[in-house]
Amino acid sequence: MAMSETATEATGISNPRGLPITTGTQSHPPANEDGYRSFEAGDFAFRRDAYFVHITWPDGRHQMPIDAFLRALMRDVAWGFFYGTVNFDTVFGTTNYYGEVEMFAGATNDAYVSAGRDFIQRFKSDELMGVFRQMVSDWTNAGYDPFAAPMETGAPWGAKNGSNEEAVTRQRVTAKRMVGLPGDTPLRGDESHPVNRSFTDVDQSQPEVHAEPGFEHEVSAFNLFGYLSRSDVTWNPSVCSVVKDSLFCPTTEEFILPVEHGNDRCEWFVQLSDQIIWDVKDGATGRPRAVVTMRAGDVSCMPADIRHQGYSNKRSMLLVWENGSPKIPDLIRAGKAPVVSVSW
Repeated sequence: MAMSETATEATGISNPRGLPITTGTQSHPPANEDGYRSFEAGDFAFRRDAYFVHITWPDGRHQMPIDAFLRALMRDVAWGFFYGTVNFDTVFGTTNYYGEVEMFAGATNDAYVSAGRDFIQRFKSDELMGVFRQMVSDWTNAGYDPFAAPMETGAPWGAKNGSNEEAVTRQRVTAKRMVGLPGDTPLRGDESHPVNRSFTDVDQSQPEVHAEPGFEHEVSAFNLFGYLSRSDVTWNPSVCSVVKDSLFCPTTEEFILPVEHGNDRCEWFVQLSDQIIWDVKDGATGRPRAVVTMRAGDVSCMPADIRHQGYSNKRSMLLVWENGSPKIPDLIRAGKAPVVSVSW
């Protein structure tokens, strides 16, 4: 559930649907008593009121509770549209083609597709991201953090009330080699990242490293559990170590993963603490496929043709292991790579 900054460096941009690029975005001044701006991207229009977001497109409309929408939108923005498909719910979402992105209504919903009611438009990633950034900025009120667990933030409801730019513009951790190495992402400390309320029992001591002379800047180690215990966000994997295309992306989870993530490659999950229950569905249709309960020490691999959503009733630690190669989605679509990592 994380990607490196180099994941978009594929030599060509896939377009399996053969869609043209849609252009044209707009931001409109507040036009209702709630005080929020409305937005347009292509033929999609977005507005919010005190409780809901309203999304319209030619011959269609959809609404979502604003808290669920903002949590999903925040991940799509922070992750740069992420790997594969980000389903905000069972109707609306985006699919990343790394330089271009499809925004859809009903395209991964079997009922919409069967009835011919799905709608998709394709955008340059930077153009659509600009609209999404404006949207999450204007629609997030003071005191509400869409990255935080519900018990750690205020409410998003009501009329326009200030903003929370610090929360919606925070930078995701993307180490170049490994957290703690000279010149790389720093370790977390009390001043910037106090220990979370759920992890006060986690040992904060750091390992001792005794490097041979001349290798002091090449050998490093850090306390991963201590590092994760200081995470100020949920469901936001951080790239903490990188070996070529192999990415270790640990994260802390609480409440519900705000999106149904549709994989375009396999993802390995290692449950480091506590428990997460995963709903696993078919990526294309949304039909249920499995419910997976992971407890501390469990390892699973999510196939490349599914979508998943996790539930964690207590803040837990999860290690996500990704292959960040930009070649994988095309290899899978061409049948040259499997949708599972292990076969018996």
